[in-house]
Amino acid sequence: MNDIATQITTQIFHSIGQIFVSFWILILILIIAIFLKSSYFKGKLGEAIVSRSITNKLDPNIYHIINNVTLPSFDGTTQIDHIIVSIYGIFVIETKNMKGWIFGDKNNKTWTQTIYKKSHKFQNPIHQNYKHIKTLTKITGIEEEKIHSVIVFTGDSKFKTTMPDNVLNKGWVDYVLSKNDLLLSYDLVQDTIECINSQKFEASFKTNQEHINQLKVKQRIISSSHNCPKCGSTLTKRVAKTGANIGREFYGCSQFPQCRYTRAIN
Repeated sequence: MNDIATQITTQIFHSIGQIFVSFWILILILIIAIFLKSSYFKGKLGEAIVSRSITNKLDPNIYHIINNVTLPSFDGTTQIDHIIVSIYGIFVIETKNMKGWIFGDKNNKTWTQTIYKKSHKFQNPIHQNYKHIKTLTKITGIEEEKIHSVIVFTGDSKFKTTMPDNVLNKGWVDYVLSKNDLLLSYDLVQDTIECINSQKFEASFKTNQEHINQLKVKQRIISSSHNCPKCGSTLTKRVAKTGANIGREFYGCSQFPQCRYTRAIN
């Protein structure tokens, strides 16, 4: 009788153990599925795709890549996906790993991603990259004319509006290779690489979180700031001459038309 009871008890605990293990396996699968769908993972995957293309298709003796760069900026930090330093200038690459239809114009504040009937607004990556370029000009002393902005869309996306030449979802390596005017000396290339490496923060989870936190703080104080949140230039008071707000005053970036940030005056 005791042997039967022992066997039953053992079977019960064994079943409970199997249920417990199955439960945690299911939880782990759900966590992995959520992570794979996260914007963080998609962003890192897109960066990895671009980084691999640079490594495989560009001569490393001419094109020197620095990935995942966090640099100090006027309002905290700015993160750059890829910087390529070469004798043909500096290429600042912003990657977007997205799918669906992409609508945008170089002058719009936001672009639109449409998947079936759902739409999502995201920051104009040209404006986003402009701040990166302004940060690099300040840190390196390299003129803005010698820095190329490149926007690369990875993933299954399709442009539904005409995009500028530097916004690409394929052929972006050819775009980089098309820039063949000698802009930097070999010595200046090495000095620029050393300058960026000496200024950048260590690539780590902590650095990334601190950058995200300062972005949240910046959004809270943006209404009282007199600096453009996109490029760091001064905001100037202007009067709308056309449109629905004609005659009303607003703040506009002093770097207009390169930067078209505006803010209403309350």
